[in-house]
Amino acid sequence: MVRPTADLYDTSGDFLQVSDIHLFSLGGKASFEGQIETLKTYEDNTKVRTILNEKGTGRVLVIDGGGSRRFALVGDRLAQLAIDNGWSGIVVYGCVRDAAILNTLPLGIRALGTTPRKTTKREGGHVGLDVTFGGVRYVRGHWLYADADGIVTSENPLDDEG
Repeated sequence: MVRPTADLYDTSGDFLQVSDIHLFSLGGKASFEGQIETLKTYEDNTKVRTILNEKGTGRVLVIDGGGSRRFALVGDRLAQLAIDNGWSGIVVYGCVRDAAILNTLPLGIRALGTTPRKTTKREGGHVGLDVTFGGVRYVRGHWLYADADGIVTSENPLDDEG
């Protein structure tokens, strides 16, 4: 069961980072959690596919897309790839596409918004770097919890008692 972020904050608030920006819930799972993998890229989703092609084992991919609203970094095919490989969710500081389909898939997805444009393929991006947006520093190996109240992160996995 996914732990409510409000409950986690009540028991562990001093140890959590809380996102200051609202990212829209665009996947079929409203709540999700997992260990963080990071990617920094700009208007190029080549490395998104590379990462999601790996076994996710319940992890969450956090993509710092620089806040671009021009191109979608994730669409229905990449989301299905994430599901097939056991990823729990994807957080995108940027846009996604195929929103109607994404909403039907059993995957947590948060993003700034949507656009129909697909990205160019330039083989760009950096995996595993700390990325920062919305007042949160996302670190590979830390933990992310997302639900209707927002997104929180922690260095260590949490339970309802903190």
